[in-house]
Amino acid sequence: MRFLADMGISQGTVAWLRDQGHEAVHLREIGLQRMVDPDILEKARLEERILLTMDLGFGSLLAANRSQLPSVVIFRLDVETPTRVNAHLASVLANFQAQLEAGALLSVREKVVRIRVLPINPE
Repeated sequence: MRFLADMGISQGTVAWLRDQGHEAVHLREIGLQRMVDPDILEKARLEERILLTMDLGFGSLLAANRSQLPSVVIFRLDVETPTRVNAHLASVLANFQAQLEAGALLSVREKVVRIRVLPINPE
């Protein structure tokens, strides 16, 4: 799988993903640490990457755009160290690969993962 990590995600998580055989890039690595959220989302979509973030605003952007892709994983953990994020990400990849490939918004908390299939329909 291909991933794009924004500034809330550790570069250690990107390294961990690479060690797991995934293609991953961090915005800081490519000099885009000041990129605004809509442009980050579009970059992930154009490059067919799953966006990893801790920024809740991406859910609203996906809903407003009614986009099918990119998939976005938002981490909402009590402890946001790379070790904890990586452990939860490993579980997400093991259990939700099909949803991520098809287009989904995942909200990852300590004990639960909420999934919204894209596009998000207005409620």
